[in-house]
Amino acid sequence: MAKIHMILQGKGGVGKSVIAAILAQYKASKGHKTLCIDTDPVNATFHGYQALGVRKISLMDGDEINPRRFDAMVEIIASSEQDVIIDNGASAFIPMTHYLISNHVPALLAGMGHELVLHTVVTGGQALLDTINGFRQLSSQFPAEASFVVWLNPYWGPIEHEGTPFEELKVYIERRSRVAAIVHMPPLKEETFGRDLSDMLRARLTFDEALAAASLTIMTRQRLKIVKGQLFGQLDQAAVL
Repeated sequence: MAKIHMILQGKGGVGKSVIAAILAQYKASKGHKTLCIDTDPVNATFHGYQALGVRKISLMDGDEINPRRFDAMVEIIASSEQDVIIDNGASAFIPMTHYLISNHVPALLAGMGHELVLHTVVTGGQALLDTINGFRQLSSQFPAEASFVVWLNPYWGPIEHEGTPFEELKVYIERRSRVAAIVHMPPLKEETFGRDLSDMLRARLTFDEALAAASLTIMTRQRLKIVKGQLFGQLDQAAVL
């Protein structure tokens, strides 16, 4: 009936909300309506995109996770006839994954005709090993009913360990059968493409909003159009979407 896209990664600040926003915009470009949900209790960045109509769901009671609120969220997504995109914050990563696995949620959704797609991020730089370990943990613990999309984000540096790129690392080779697609987020020159995209993200604008903004220069809009094309072109090849 619907595809349930969850963005999960235990490391904060690696681009999870950006990925959620890109997914929602890609779906919209294909004429598909989506139910967008932000569960991040600390930085509800995805919720800031007004054009995407993101619904904020709190899973916390004060400083504690409330499992009954997880139950309520499952009721919402299980009854959805639209594809669902859920951005989950790093602070709720452990309780979210524990809840999904211990309650056999992937099998439950599959039994209802839904498909669970887990999106996780691997970055370069200092967060490389942390994000690789996050991928290892998720792909080892989740059952076969869940498929994976790995987003490689080179914003902080090349995604390679001791000169070996991610797709040649043992951790990926051993779990390659679980990965439905890899999305390479394009490396962007900081002074041009990178700055334009960063400004757009800080303003919580969609690509379409930015491309229609007369306040932006012609070349800024041109570069954003190129980035959009690069990302959406890869998503076109990801059958799981």
